Amino acid sequence: MWKDLRGLPPFAPAYCHYTKALARFVCALSRWMTLAEVADVSGLGWDAVKSIVKSDLGRRYAKVSLKGVRYLAVDEFHVGKKGQFLTVVIDLESGRILWVAKGRGSQALAKFLLRVRRSRVKIKAVACDMAAAYWSTILRHLPGVALVFDHFHVIKLVNEKIDQLRRALQREADILGRKYLKGTRYLLLSGAENIPEDKAEALREALRFNEPLSVAYYLKEDLRALWSQPTASQMRRHLHSWCKRAVESGIQPMIAMAKTLRMHATGILNYFHHPISTGRLEGLNNKIQTLKRKAYGYRDYAFFILKLYSLHESKLSLTGV
Repeated sequence: MWKDLRGLPPFAPAYCHYTKALARFVCALSRWMTLAEVADVSGLGWDAVKSIVKSDLGRRYAKVSLKGVRYLAVDEFHVGKKGQFLTVVIDLESGRILWVAKGRGSQALAKFLLRVRRSRVKIKAVACDMAAAYWSTILRHLPGVALVFDHFHVIKLVNEKIDQLRRALQREADILGRKYLKGTRYLLLSGAENIPEDKAEALREALRFNEPLSVAYYLKEDLRALWSQPTASQMRRHLHSWCKRAVESGIQPMIAMAKTLRMHATGILNYFHHPISTGRLEGLNNKIQTLKRKAYGYRDYAFFILKLYSLHESKLSLTGV
């Protein structure tokens, strides 16, 4: 009997002053509340609450399961004022975060891709932007996988080219020309269907008096139609035709864009067979920033990363604290 009394009680973890039921209660609350709020409700100290939650997350996310994963998305997020970046990989079908690593580029991704290859998971396609550091690492570790360049990043890039052209024209324009260009940045970068009716005339005036800008704008709008082509062959012809017209325009930013698209044509055209993007990761970025805001930053980086792994099960309010 003495020996039995010396054994661990079934209702409490070893060397802890709280029960397993209380730990479960604290972990459940942490999905809705900050650590400080959980501490107030439970009557525990902040450090005790953090220790409970961190221990639970560390146990559950020590090794994230890759079972059944078919489509991946890779992107980077800026998470600090000192230029800190995180590389994040998610399962596009479930929305789960599968990998988080400090930094960006091949070193932040290689270890995860090595694990994917060794686990023999059948990855059909991976969505990422056109940064060479990511796609070259993906193809090196997962030969034969379909690489899909995110179409939102492609449009973002052509918008940057248009903005570059607008700034150059504004610098060179006379007083009248500057008048028509003033306040058009948002209009030029928006899709035609999103232009407010009361601003449409200002856009037409800017395009009427700036031929290079007009050509670039309508090229951008035509490029947006690439991803809605009904067949793979039509999508390919549309891309090649667009690049040809961009080069023939003689507009340097558009020529540079055409060169980029030709270099990445396979990954862009793979969208027809695998219509995926990193858009779900962009939504995740809002949750990451909310998580930071609710906690007023994280001094324990390991704990922050564990909280990221659990984002899909957290209930975060985007209104802040």
